[in-house]
This record gives sequence, C-alpha cells and structure tokens, in this order.
Amino acid sequence: MPTQEAATTPSATTAAGRREWLARVADVLPVPSPTAMRRIALAGVIASAVIIPSGAAVRLSQSGLGCTTWPKCTSASLIASGATGDVLVHRWVEFGNRLVTVGISVLAVIVFVAAWRFASRRAAGRRDLIWLAAAQPAGIAVQAVIGGIVVLTKLAPFWVSLHYLATLPVLAAAVILHVRCGEGTAPPRPLAAPLIRVVARALLVLTSVIMAVGTLVTGTGPLAGAGSAPRFDFMSLRAITEVHADIGWVLGTAAVMLVLAMHYLPGSPPRARRLGWVVLGLIGLQGAIGYAQYLAGLPAGLVWVHVANTALIWIAVIRLNLALRDRGPLSEPVVMG
Repeated sequence: MPTQEAATTPSATTAAGRREWLARVADVLPVPSPTAMRRIALAGVIASAVIIPSGAAVRLSQSGLGCTTWPKCTSASLIASGATGDVLVHRWVEFGNRLVTVGISVLAVIVFVAAWRFASRRAAGRRDLIWLAAAQPAGIAVQAVIGGIVVLTKLAPFWVSLHYLATLPVLAAAVILHVRCGEGTAPPRPLAAPLIRVVARALLVLTSVIMAVGTLVTGTGPLAGAGSAPRFDFMSLRAITEVHADIGWVLGTAAVMLVLAMHYLPGSPPRARRLGWVVLGLIGLQGAIGYAQYLAGLPAGLVWVHVANTALIWIAVIRLNLALRDRGPLSEPVVMG
C-alpha cells in the first residue's frame, strides 16, 4: 500500500514550486503606493471603456468580416494582409480593433499585478481589490473568445450583442476598483435617504436594460457589421426602436426624479448631487443623439457617438451609486517585508 508521502509528494512538490516561483516574482515587482494604485486603476477604467467605441467602429464601418477567421486575420496571415474578399480598409479596421484589444489586455494584467502587490504586501490584506482587478483580464479573455465566435459565425447578431454586453461587467469592475482603492474596509454606511438609494438602483437597472435593447436595435438595422450579416427578425426596426426610445424616456424620468430628490431631501452628499447632474446631462444628450440619428437615417458617425456615450453613462451611473455610501477612509497601509 503506498505511503502518504508517496501519494502526495508529486502534487505537493509542484504546488510548492509554483508558490516559490510566485513569491520570487512578487519580491521583484514594486509595491505601488495608494496614489499610484488609484492611477493604475483609473488607467484600467479608461482602457475598459475604450473597448466600446473601438468595437463600435468595427461594426458601424461594416468591417466585421474584414478578418475572415480567428485568432488569425486570414487563414494564411496573422495580420491584415492578402485578399479576404473585403476591401482593405475593412481589414485594417477589424485588425486594428484586435491590436487595441491586445494593448488593453496587457494593461489589464498590469492592473491585476499592481492590485495583487498592493494588497498582498499591505497590512489590511485587501483581497477585494485583487478580485476586482482579476475581473479585468478574465473579462477581456471572455470577450476575446466571444469575438472569435462572432467572426466564425459570420456576425450572428446574438453573439455580436453578447460581445458588447460582456464589456459592461468588466467596465463596472474597473470603476468599482478605482473607487475602492481610495476607501477603507468598513461596512458600507448609507449617505442618503432610502428613496434616493432606491431610485439610484433603479437607474442602474434601467441603464442595463436600455443598453441590452440598444444591441437589438443595431442588430435589426442596416449597421450590423457587414452588408451580408444576418439580422434579428423578431421585430421590425421601427418597433424595436420605439421600445428602445420608450425605455429611454423612463430612464430620463428616473434621472430627473433622482436629481430632484437629492436636491430637496436632506443629507445627500455633494459628490452624489454633482454626479446626478452629470448622469442627467449624459442621458439627455444620448436621447438627443438617438432621435437625431433616427431622423437622419442612421448615419454611421452619429450612431458611433451614440454607442460611445453609453460607456460614459455606464461609468457615471455606477459612480453615482457608489457615492451614496461610505466605507470609511483609507488607512495608511504598511508595507510588509
């Protein structure tokens, strides 16, 4: 009968070797200061937000099939070269988006490593920061897989919509990480009246819903990524656009309610009130762009601005919700040897 040492030694040795290797790497990497960690986290927010207008540029320029396969651009080349049956500019727009994704992936890994060093070498042991930072490279990896499926299915509208929607939790994690880098570890303490917090949560839900419906509008209309791309056909473009607009009016009403409630009810923090006006302004701008693009026949440039603005709205709504609670000040961390 094998002894316990014989049964556990190979795996234990492998695990110990991995831990030793990680420890050596950790000793080489610098430990960011609280200020540096916030700046790195902010870079993660910007990078995660850039994914949205970058991907929209591919779809709205009809470059979705510029690269015919994945992960290579063509079956014979990693880059946008050779004949793919599409015009050259479409190939380079699609390939350029892939290059942007690579750069963003590298930055996401940097954010994770910085958060890991910041947390593992500090007395507080901020594992919440490690998990939030890990969501960025993990989410981008998921997006890359979905993007590959998008290409291989020739821009099937379900996968194209999911490709956009997958950016939202990644961007949310990046925003929360940036805020949490400047907060303590105390339990959340509400800073506003219950009504205000409820409306703010409803605003977050409505924003998620309208973004999901927006992908259905684009997937039904003429700018689906390529002229030959399949479309959603369960509703007409006019009908799904009207549903999208109706949700927009509900969203705008909720934003007005929130701003008025924070103005008239006592105790709302000034930062939350400022963010409320920012959210209301962005939603109003989005509505104006939406009606303008519809009446103008969906020009690609205007639609791109409409899609890009969703990133700003998403960030602002999340920041608004986070501004309605407090977790105490960030204690001065002590570097551990």
